[in-house]
Amino acid sequence: MNMEHSDGENDYMHQEDDWDRDLLLDPAWEKQQRKTFAAWCNSHLRKVGTQIENIEEDFRDGLKLMLLLEVISGERLAKPERGKMRVHKISNVNKALGFIASKGVKLVSIGAEEIVDGNAKMTLGMIWTIILRFAIQDISVEETSAKEGLLLWCQRKTAPYKNVNIQNFHISWKDGLGFCALIHRHRPELIDYGKLRKDDPMTNLNTAFDVAEKYLDIPKMLDAEDIISTLRPDEKAVMTYVSCYYHAFSGKQKAETAANRICKVLAVNQENEQLMEDYEKLASDLLEWIRCTIPWLENRAPENTMQAMQQKLEDFRDYRRLHKPPKVQEKCQLEINFNTLQTKLRLSNRPAFMPSEGKMVSDINNAWGNLEGAEKGYEEWLLNEIRRLERLDHLAAKFRQKAAIHEAWTEGKEELLQKSDYETASLSEIKALLKKHEAFESDLAAHQDRVEQIAAIAQELNELDYYDSPSVNARCQRICDEWDSLGALTQKRSEALQRTEKLLETIDQLYLEFAKRAAPFNNWMEGAMEDLQDTFIVHTIEEIQGLSTAHDQFKATLPEADKERQAILGIHNEIAKIVQTYHVNMAGTNPYTTINPQEINAKWEKVFQLVPQRDQALIEEHARQQNNERLRRQFANQANVIGPWIQTKMEEICRISIEMHGTLEDQLTHLRQYEKSICNYKPKIDQLEGDHQLIQEALIFDNKHTKYTMEHIRVGWEQLLTTIARTINEIENQILTRDAKGITQEQLNEFRASFNHFDRKRSGIMDAEDFKTCLISVGYNLGENEFPRIMSIVDPNRMGIVTFQAFVDFMSHETADTDTADQVVASFKVLAGDKNYILADELRRELPPDQAEYCIARMAPYTGPDAVPGALDYMSFSTALYGESDL
Repeated sequence: MNMEHSDGENDYMHQEDDWDRDLLLDPAWEKQQRKTFAAWCNSHLRKVGTQIENIEEDFRDGLKLMLLLEVISGERLAKPERGKMRVHKISNVNKALGFIASKGVKLVSIGAEEIVDGNAKMTLGMIWTIILRFAIQDISVEETSAKEGLLLWCQRKTAPYKNVNIQNFHISWKDGLGFCALIHRHRPELIDYGKLRKDDPMTNLNTAFDVAEKYLDIPKMLDAEDIISTLRPDEKAVMTYVSCYYHAFSGKQKAETAANRICKVLAVNQENEQLMEDYEKLASDLLEWIRCTIPWLENRAPENTMQAMQQKLEDFRDYRRLHKPPKVQEKCQLEINFNTLQTKLRLSNRPAFMPSEGKMVSDINNAWGNLEGAEKGYEEWLLNEIRRLERLDHLAAKFRQKAAIHEAWTEGKEELLQKSDYETASLSEIKALLKKHEAFESDLAAHQDRVEQIAAIAQELNELDYYDSPSVNARCQRICDEWDSLGALTQKRSEALQRTEKLLETIDQLYLEFAKRAAPFNNWMEGAMEDLQDTFIVHTIEEIQGLSTAHDQFKATLPEADKERQAILGIHNEIAKIVQTYHVNMAGTNPYTTINPQEINAKWEKVFQLVPQRDQALIEEHARQQNNERLRRQFANQANVIGPWIQTKMEEICRISIEMHGTLEDQLTHLRQYEKSICNYKPKIDQLEGDHQLIQEALIFDNKHTKYTMEHIRVGWEQLLTTIARTINEIENQILTRDAKGITQEQLNEFRASFNHFDRKRSGIMDAEDFKTCLISVGYNLGENEFPRIMSIVDPNRMGIVTFQAFVDFMSHETADTDTADQVVASFKVLAGDKNYILADELRRELPPDQAEYCIARMAPYTGPDAVPGALDYMSFSTALYGESDL
């Protein structure tokens, strides 16, 4: 009762706000209100032999106002003042206003002085407040009350009339059909509804008003002319008049209650059927997505280019970031819907829902496991392929560089070795040719290492399955064949020169010395230039530091190399001095070598140009590796916090679901707070995803600063969200079971204590043996077939486990007194009256159209001795809905 007063006060506050906004009444509305409110007051005052003529004048002394309140409330007010002075009138009005306030009505801006002074607007506002409190507040229809309840009552009663659509208390009543429909629904003999026309509102309104006044004792409170001529009839006047209809017909409330009970049962059944359809569709869609996704994850066909593999990696990241999370949520929602449906079916004494073949929760879990199995190695394969392609690109570039250097060196060497110039040369020229050939052999031996490197690189490219291996192999084969040919030609020319050497006696030692020292120095410079231009790839700070150290060591050798260069140039200068001094005709060239001082100086300058370039490349790579190390530490710092946080939250949720602290609502509130705090943690996960993407874009493949990978964090986060959602759903289902079965908190605590005692693994579930032991401990006599029967109830999926929700449902079902089938049969008996059957027209009149047809379709014809055409057996509906065992 106190709660109803509180709700009433809130309704009055809203009505008073409406009244304040309508202080400046429309003249038409004020006219309607004066007539309607006066007629309503007189309908009660005539019971004590009096009435009012002018609503603002006749209530000024407070006497009739107090009399009106005594009539409509059935209570005695304080004795009124009989004096004629203003103070006596104010006192009487204050007594009346005080009585109204004592009924939980808050009067805003309405004082006794305004009523005594005959303020029309305030008087109308006061009467409207009285009407609300004593004529409308107590109206209750399907958990709605007051204005909303009255509107819902009108909508329910006029629902079978297609040309009536009641949405409010003003324009919905202008055509008069709403009033006629209400009368016809309850007293069809009073109005021939079929003759009424929507385009003749005057006739409709007057018909309803006259019939209501004559046969229903409802005074004529409205004028048809006022309603038709007003664009929007006054809502308060219409509501006041309609409330009289409600009270006049309230005698049929018992039949309406019975019909509502049937509607509620049907609504639950239809809702369960819709949940079944939704589960089937959602399960089919999820299984189809899994079926289409697994082949894509199992495809391990490699690509030939780094760009193609990077695109595959980007597609996989999109899959993990965009496509999979919604499916994880759908899978979780599917399990929640399944559990909720099973709980509702158990509470309705309906059989457990068995999905179509292949769409059980276990089937979906198996399919999901296959998906994650295919996904597990896909990312690792992608990264390995990227490393392989990166290595291949590096090796291919290195092969091309070394091959180009070698081919440039060998160019023209075969023609030179095949020359027969020694046949007509002088002794000095022969000596020079011999020495020159010796220098060439030295040079040839120096290049042997480069040829071996080229062959080794080609072999590695073949082993790594390089896509352009045929062209690499062909080029390598040409180089090897040419190298073999050079070796054979070199040997042949050497033998020829040695035979000729016996005929020659002199040799220019200085040229020979120059050639001997210039050749290795030239090879050293070429090797230095090659090393300085050599590309490199590193993955750690230590590797780049090693390259920098080697480069610093190389720079330390440059002073000694410069001394060697100066010495070689000194030999050449000495030759030039001798030639100039003794006028020797040497034809201007060194007969023992093709290397000249200009070439040595040019290559030396080239070496000095390449050194700072190499310095800059190493500095840039060092900076990149420092940035990579920063990314590693940045990711590790967050992962080392988020990983343990997820584990802690998982443990806390498991502990909350097992322990018995507080009521179920307290546990649910606690869990929702946990869920909110967990969801608020999502930005940190997203930030970690961003750092992980930066790491992958930087091609960082390892991180020694943390044991957590992004995969670990993702799986943990998904499991955490699924666990909290499942735990909340279990608590909600426990609350639903408790409220439906009337279980007390102490009983729930006892159920939880028993469950925890026999949950030996502390996993939140009991296996079949633990459950059997629990039943025996509470006094069950388990015969040969009794335990399998109980297991079929608590474990409809035959998974061999019993959850706490199933345990509570079973225990509460064993102790509760629920007989939904009998309630439905009793409700049909109310509608049928003293008959053993019910007519289809009676169902259509008392139930909404869709639910009436639902009942008719599931009822068998009545065949008893008192049967009439169209008679239906309402017992057959309960049998179809609940089965023979519940009746």
